[in-house]
Amino acid sequence: MTRYKITAPQRLNASVSLPASKSISNRALIIYALSGGHLLPHNLSDCDDTEVILDALRYMPGEIDIKAAGTAMRFMTAYLSVMRGTHVITGTERMKHRPIGILVDALRELGADIKYAGEEGFPPLRITGRQLKGGTLEIEGNVSSQYISALLMIGPVLEEGLELRLKGDIISKPYIDLTLWMMREFGADADWTGGDTISVRPQPYKNREYFIENDWSGASYWYEMVALKGGRDTEVKLTGLMDGSKQGDSVVRYLFSLLGVKTMFESKEMNKPQTVTLKANGRCVPKLEYDFVNSPDLAQTVVAACAAKGVRFHFKGLATLKIKETDRIEALKREMRKLGYVLEDRNDSELIWDGERCEPNLAGGIDTYEDHRMALSLAPLALKHNGLIINNPQVVTKSYPHFWKALQEAGFEISEE
Repeated sequence: MTRYKITAPQRLNASVSLPASKSISNRALIIYALSGGHLLPHNLSDCDDTEVILDALRYMPGEIDIKAAGTAMRFMTAYLSVMRGTHVITGTERMKHRPIGILVDALRELGADIKYAGEEGFPPLRITGRQLKGGTLEIEGNVSSQYISALLMIGPVLEEGLELRLKGDIISKPYIDLTLWMMREFGADADWTGGDTISVRPQPYKNREYFIENDWSGASYWYEMVALKGGRDTEVKLTGLMDGSKQGDSVVRYLFSLLGVKTMFESKEMNKPQTVTLKANGRCVPKLEYDFVNSPDLAQTVVAACAAKGVRFHFKGLATLKIKETDRIEALKREMRKLGYVLEDRNDSELIWDGERCEPNLAGGIDTYEDHRMALSLAPLALKHNGLIINNPQVVTKSYPHFWKALQEAGFEISEE
């Protein structure tokens, strides 16, 4: 097992080249493929999740192994349903236990030929693609937004388009809005036509050049570092972010403004990639309550930052964390206890910290559970627990392949134990 020991710098002043947005890259690749063009987006992410989609689309083998990439499993399942040919799509052992029945049932209702090649309701899947008629479809709004995005992106190539009605509460809505915005960028006629209904007309995509913004999720770990380090001379510059970003995780600006971080854009242009400067301002709330229903991927980062700064919290909207790369709620409780913070969970969707502490026990290091965000969100805690050890640190390649190199360039010392 690989283990990294992280020693924090005395001073944090860095310029960071962020990775390209994984969320935008993965959607762009599917839309590019559906448009039938040969152009590829500029500034495409080089993370594992994007690479598996790119390889699958480039080679289209009989068996497609998407490894641990949940986004790829969902997007490619819908894509293969409308493309001629038969393929088996599979992944890691953890992927074979991540549910996909809701998406499969929805695609079957549209006429897709999908069979389970293993356990009912889970990958692997055997998919024989064909022209689908489309029409009206109902799906629960509180399922993974990736199911909804997967269905929406194939809407323009369905004979009758798609009218998608979302029942009940709608979660992760910014990710749905991001999908619709990108679809329109490529010529689709797709939008909300009511509070719970999305209509996609059968209007083909247009292949075009496209530049991908850098990743606000990746930016969140640097926000955490600035918040934890504090001090007037602490400053981090982040490249390639947009003030008017459609990425749901751009809400990190607001969250960390409550935890002592000021965000400054180099210009007032809303939709142009630019450099963002983060500075510590010393102002921090004593307690934070927030519903992460629209931005669950930020939860681990904010949990770690709050606890390390002594900010009590009550976070809701975390139900989807149970079915990510690991059960993130349980993983956070275990690893934060090692660091001396006792978290409580409620209703499989809430995390609470009322300030309770315990004796830290870091001898065995921080476990990452094959989950990139466990490593990415807890590594900055080396600023408070110097010499912190991260087990299996290579998991970061799923979304931020150059994270450890970026830390070193920012002055952190990283040694293999």
